[in-house]
Amino acid sequence: MVKHLPPAVKHLLTLRNPEAWPSPSLGKLHNVFNRTLNEAKQRNAENGWLVLSTCTLLTTNRPSSVGHLYRFATRSDPNSLESRKSLTEVVYKAALMREAALKSVIFVGVPRTILSLTGLKDALEEDVYAALRKNSIREATPQTIEATVARGQTLWNSIYQPHAVKLYNKLGDLHPDFIKFIIQAYGTVLSPLPRGDLEQGNLTRALGSVVGIATLRAEGRVGPQLISHVFGLLKARNEENLNDEDKYLSSDEGTEWVVRTIDEIVDAVTSEEASLAKGKL
Repeated sequence: MVKHLPPAVKHLLTLRNPEAWPSPSLGKLHNVFNRTLNEAKQRNAENGWLVLSTCTLLTTNRPSSVGHLYRFATRSDPNSLESRKSLTEVVYKAALMREAALKSVIFVGVPRTILSLTGLKDALEEDVYAALRKNSIREATPQTIEATVARGQTLWNSIYQPHAVKLYNKLGDLHPDFIKFIIQAYGTVLSPLPRGDLEQGNLTRALGSVVGIATLRAEGRVGPQLISHVFGLLKARNEENLNDEDKYLSSDEGTEWVVRTIDEIVDAVTSEEASLAKGKL
């Protein structure tokens, strides 16, 4: 049994920046959080703000910043536990952040999702973590797989029509298992939970598109995929029984606000990285 890395391999793994980026200063973080949250409040889009902020920080690979976001969102004074809001409100926000981070795995993969979910969990108080759901409601079984695939196909069609069939076939041509995996992943992870808002942390169809936009915009250089999910958010306006926030988010104005807010957060949290890179030129 291999218990230790060979010294040469161990040394190699210390090279090429293996660690996640550290959080920017709390002052810089709180400044951009305050500014963008105030804009969200004016638009009654606080859930959208919390989702896009979580996914943007996750994608820029600043796990500790996700913990700082949780404290900012759940306390009047982020530095004071005594200023924490009601347990019900805090658990709601923690569950929303956790679900947004989970859905991010569809777009930017497992490693950063693990790191940011860990950053969130490390920031949770014991009573909040105790109140979060512990049982999985996504386990695939012979009894659930058909409904999962149907849910994934419905979401696929909602996002990509009128090109849903053409894109389905195109991705299937790349690899026969690829599109099947995507549909199952959409049904299992990206779509709203089967019982909707009866489930803790459920993200609506519109908020799921906000996840896609935030991760892909923050990732950069994936223009075609980003455009698809921007269209996906705009098309969410056609869903039944939209709440007022989702109506705004899926409007032309709301979608523009989502993209601009992601950019504002990315610029704030990566400015030190950009300065460091510039200094090496």
